[in-house]
Amino acid sequence: MLITNARIITLGAQPDMLPNHALLIDGDTIGAVGKTDELKARYPQAEILDARGQIVLPGGICAHTHFYGAYARGMAIPGAAPRDFPQILQRLWWPLDKALDADSVRASALVCLVDAIKHGTTSLIDHHASPACIEGSLDVIGEAVDQAGLRAVLCYEVSDRDGPDKMRAGIAENLRFMVRTADHSRLRGSFGLHASLSLSDASLRACVDAAPAAAGFHIHVAEHEADQTDSLRRSDLRVVQRLDRFGIWRDNTIAAHCVHIDEAERDLLAQRGVWVSHQPRSNMNNGVGAADMDGMLGAGLRLCLGNDGFSNNMWAEWKAAYLLHKLANRDPRRAPGDQIARMAWDNNAGLLRRFFPEMPIGEIIPSAAADLIMVDYQPFTPLTAGNLPWHLLFGFEASMVTTTICAGKVLMRDRQLQTLDENAIAAAALDLAPGVWERYAHHANASLA
Repeated sequence: MLITNARIITLGAQPDMLPNHALLIDGDTIGAVGKTDELKARYPQAEILDARGQIVLPGGICAHTHFYGAYARGMAIPGAAPRDFPQILQRLWWPLDKALDADSVRASALVCLVDAIKHGTTSLIDHHASPACIEGSLDVIGEAVDQAGLRAVLCYEVSDRDGPDKMRAGIAENLRFMVRTADHSRLRGSFGLHASLSLSDASLRACVDAAPAAAGFHIHVAEHEADQTDSLRRSDLRVVQRLDRFGIWRDNTIAAHCVHIDEAERDLLAQRGVWVSHQPRSNMNNGVGAADMDGMLGAGLRLCLGNDGFSNNMWAEWKAAYLLHKLANRDPRRAPGDQIARMAWDNNAGLLRRFFPEMPIGEIIPSAAADLIMVDYQPFTPLTAGNLPWHLLFGFEASMVTTTICAGKVLMRDRQLQTLDENAIAAAALDLAPGVWERYAHHANASLA
């Protein structure tokens, strides 16, 4: 397939703007990039997808999300509103994940995948929990990702909060899925851990002993001060040092949030080559504070951008990060647009390549993954590679995404989904919702007792 008449934004190490260009999709990768007339003459038999002057750029990447949280939308939490993040965990997320069965795990994933395709997010790194449905749960999500045609890295969060048997089942699910997807073209596995505050020394040791040497972990770190308080009580060490003692920090480990780490912890994560994911909308919603984004990037930390289960409109996450840190620090120089782009493009793509090392991802060059979007954006001021981040922050909207392609397959064309039936998926999820909410209410009320 030949995409013609495009304004290509290449991204990559040296982003470039290529007007009136075309690119050839050869299987699941980009086969060639050149002027439209030249490529049409070179590949006369290729199917034509006319971009009609739209911008074509690599698809969005989400470094940390939770498909399983979809059923929280519109759901009432029993009792008074949670006063802090530990109460949000105990009264919202932990009762909700207990309420999920295989059908609702599948439905949660599918509605999030529809959302991703519509918003131009082609790759997602998910962190899953469903204590009543552990074995095979990653297969259920993986099948939904396969159906959608997107790219994903999946894991199951190991935790002590539901007892030793479920802790061990979580380990087994991670290991099984990593083996199963080792050669999959669009699916890979990681090793999920909930957080230091929900894992004993024995459980951390069991996870590290079980994990292959090449496997990375995916864990929440110091999202709230409670994580630090718990770690100091357990070990007289702060969270990052405690987890370092067990060998959690590897060069493909993801540490989500890191809102309440200090400089020593930050420097240790940088030294270990850990990837940190920042989720500004979630941090604001939970009232946990603002991570030191500028300090982490300045210290050489590989800081990425996720959404923590919010909508898969990653440009909304860009905008939230851009605004949050200016307000939190009362300094308009914080979180400049080029640093937001560094997180969301360069670092997110670098992280994804740790799981898909067989091809370049996140740039438009020959041999790179054909993960692409078309955006109907008509700038009224000059648009260059140098000022692109600020056009994205102040001009681009997710509604401008018209076409989404992943691994060379068109998933949405002219805003029409090709692989998923949005109405049928929404209807099926809605049918399951009363049962999920009833089970959630049972568990949530029990937490109030």
